Amino acid sequence: MSPITILTLSLLSISLLSLPPPSLAGDSSTAYDLLESYNFPAGLLPVGVKGYDLDQSTGKFSLYLNGTCSFSAEGSYQLKYKSTISGHIAKNKLTNLSGISVKILFLWLNIVEVDRIGDDIELSVGFASAVFPVGNFDECPQCGCGLNCGFVRNNGLVRKMKLNELVGSS
Repeated sequence: MSPITILTLSLLSISLLSLPPPSLAGDSSTAYDLLESYNFPAGLLPVGVKGYDLDQSTGKFSLYLNGTCSFSAEGSYQLKYKSTISGHIAKNKLTNLSGISVKILFLWLNIVEVDRIGDDIELSVGFASAVFPVGNFDECPQCGCGLNCGFVRNNGLVRKMKLNELVGSS
């Protein structure tokens, strides 16, 4: 191959690699589809996202919920989503986030970045971060109850039951 052909192919390859993921088909794509197209699990968002805006040239996005949303997550984490969440999205990386906060001890801290690193999701509040398996985000939590929204009666007692227990029962 000539040096010009090699240079042309190299430039074409670099151009293709720097493009954002392809547009999702039609107006029927959801914010959950958007996350998945950038290699994130849909469960990073609660149930009820009603729409989003995305500037594909910059990755700047805004997501819209019906209102604010809060729930307890794994362990003692409490999460709060504002009605509008914004930031920048790229493959495996959400940056400049606003609208999502986590309660650590007695303080509410903004989650400012989310990275997918292999089979892990790293959530960062700027000066500290926590890593969780991607599988923790397979289900979308529900406002108010998170992933523990089902109830079952057992000998007159009411206990919360995880949604995956409901699905797994016959």
